[in-house]
Amino acid sequence: MTTLIPVILCGGSGTRLWPLSRESEPKQFLRLTGGPHSLLQDTALRLNGLAQLVPDARVAPAPILVTHNDTRFLVAAQLQ
Repeated sequence: MTTLIPVILCGGSGTRLWPLSRESEPKQFLRLTGGPHSLLQDTALRLNGLAQLVPDARVAPAPILVTHNDTRFLVAAQLQ
C-alpha cells in the first residue's frame, strides 16, 4: 500500500497580486474566492477528500506545510 503525504506550499512575498497581496499578508492568506476561507484554508479543506480519490493509498494524518519563517504563525492561526 502506498502512503501519500500531502505537501502544501504556502510561501511567497506578496508581490504578484499587489495591491491586494502585501508582504505582511501574501495571497495564500487572503479570501479571494468570495467564500469564508483563505486560499490556504481551501487547500487544506480539499485534502479531506483525498483518501476517497486514491482508494488504494493510505493518507498521512496531517500535511507537511512549507512556509517562510515570517509567516509560520499566520499559517498556524489560519489552520486552527
